[in-house]
Amino acid sequence: MSLPRIFLFLITAALFQACGASENATETPANLNPRNQLVEGRYNVAFLIMDGVYNTELTAPFDIYQHTIFRDSIRAMNTFLVANTLDPITTFEGIRLLPDYNYLQDSLPRIDILVVPSAEHHLDTDLEDEAMLDFVRKADSEALYVTSHCDGAFVLAQAGLLEESVSTTFPSDIDQMREMFPLLDVRKDVLFVHDGKYITSAGGAKSFEASLYLCELLYGAAVARRLAGGLVIDWDLEQVPHLVVGKELTGKADH
Repeated sequence: MSLPRIFLFLITAALFQACGASENATETPANLNPRNQLVEGRYNVAFLIMDGVYNTELTAPFDIYQHTIFRDSIRAMNTFLVANTLDPITTFEGIRLLPDYNYLQDSLPRIDILVVPSAEHHLDTDLEDEAMLDFVRKADSEALYVTSHCDGAFVLAQAGLLEESVSTTFPSDIDQMREMFPLLDVRKDVLFVHDGKYITSAGGAKSFEASLYLCELLYGAAVARRLAGGLVIDWDLEQVPHLVVGKELTGKADH
């Protein structure tokens, strides 16, 4: 084979290999960050995001739950972002995020814990998004826990999930939630409420407290304190205004 033909062969082979790699890449629906690759045996924690999602209500629980992978001898958490697109999502504060799954098209992994952070339009147009509400209902049917932060509670209420549960939301929006959903039992003067599988929180920086509570429920107080310490948070559940409906926290959940 002459030298020019060798070069032509090598170039053709390289192009073929590159095209094949590109095709294989599109076969995987998730764009998971390598640090967040799903590991068998962990809890799968899905964060529902959309344009206008608020930074704190997303990043506070994400920080707490993702850091479980650095704790030995516990069933850690796989954390991933779910949206109605794989295109970048822009938070209310302007950070651009890449969703891992598109719930309209992709086959999602089992969701053990659904997290609904607050977003800019959770009191109005987002509540008209039936595809999003259907996703929340489907995730709820399989999840061990469904959590909301700040006005994420409005999404759970609109989806019909809180009709038999006590809940809370962002303090200044409690009256509006009571007006929009008059049959719901919405509480003031607490940072979070746990009723059955639902944990609703006031949001903001207090989203950390609700997330640490769930970790204490799953892993015990010692692990929760270590997770809090890693983020320089003083954690003492007894000092946090909260409501647990039906039973008191005893240590670890049976999951």
